[in-house]
Amino acid sequence: METLRFLTSNYLIDVAFVAWLSAQVLKTLLYYLDTNTFRAERLVGSGGMPSAHSALVCSIAVGMSRKMGFASPEFALALTLAGIVMYDAMGVRRAAGEQAKVLNKMIFSFKLFGEDFWKDFNLDQELTDSDLEEPEPKELKEFLGHTPLEVLGGALLGILVAVLIPVF
Repeated sequence: METLRFLTSNYLIDVAFVAWLSAQVLKTLLYYLDTNTFRAERLVGSGGMPSAHSALVCSIAVGMSRKMGFASPEFALALTLAGIVMYDAMGVRRAAGEQAKVLNKMIFSFKLFGEDFWKDFNLDQELTDSDLEEPEPKELKEFLGHTPLEVLGGALLGILVAVLIPVF
């Protein structure tokens, strides 16, 4: 009982964890409804609707405002962090995911070409069979970033969680 009390003794950690967990479960459920396949990776993976990162940082920002007040420097810091995380999710991480999609298509479509195709890239030397025996390429992770709608969904979820969990 003492361990449970210790784990739930920090309001901000509680709202952040509940917001993140809610987003991950919703993300997995929505993926299942969309594809009719369960993918356990969605329970902890990034990307998809709603953004768990946005839910987490927005819940902390709203929780901080409820606990410390809107004029507090802690709220200002939490709000700034939330803005940076959400901007990054829609920008850099989303671009990396889009690049991964293109690279995966390139890698696996090149595998469809025969040995003659690869010889064109090595004109200075003759290829041996061992040159062509490469390990199978591993598919790059494409679920990295978020669309603006996914970030908005995560932000609204995080705000809702922080508003519903009472401050202690």
